[in-house]
Amino acid sequence: MLKRLELLFEWILWESRVFIVLAVVASVASAILLVLMGTRDIFLLFSELIHALSDRSLYEEFHNTAVTHIIGAIDFYLIATVLFIFGIGLYELFVSKIDYLEKDTRSSKLLVIHTLDDLKEKLAKVIIMVLIVTFFKYALNLRYENVLNILYLGGGILLVSLALYFTHKKDKGD
Repeated sequence: MLKRLELLFEWILWESRVFIVLAVVASVASAILLVLMGTRDIFLLFSELIHALSDRSLYEEFHNTAVTHIIGAIDFYLIATVLFIFGIGLYELFVSKIDYLEKDTRSSKLLVIHTLDDLKEKLAKVIIMVLIVTFFKYALNLRYENVLNILYLGGGILLVSLALYFTHKKDKGD
């Protein structure tokens, strides 16, 4: 009787992993939402460009904000990528292998995830890119009125460069 209870409990415990599907659906839905938001921002930027071409002063103002809006859209796309990779990784690790993904010759094997370390490594790379883009977005909006601000920018660029260097160095196995 105790052994049957134990088996039942283990079966329930094992099958409860399917609840991860909720996190997968939420992740992928959030990724889709962010892609739509980024795309909407780009289309709005085009409509503002058409309006700004009619007046020189509007164009100069548009020019100053366009890069910031484009970088914001890139930020949305990168975060969407993180959520998408996370959702697929959770599904692969906890629910089931995606056979279609393994057999598809069109895709790179970027989304093939076999271990938790694979998922962490892929997420870490994209998160580093999100941080770089966010840093770039804030660096564009800063006012460099004194030498200390320029020094902070230089230090930030050095740290970002080091992060990219060490990430790349790990990939090469050096």
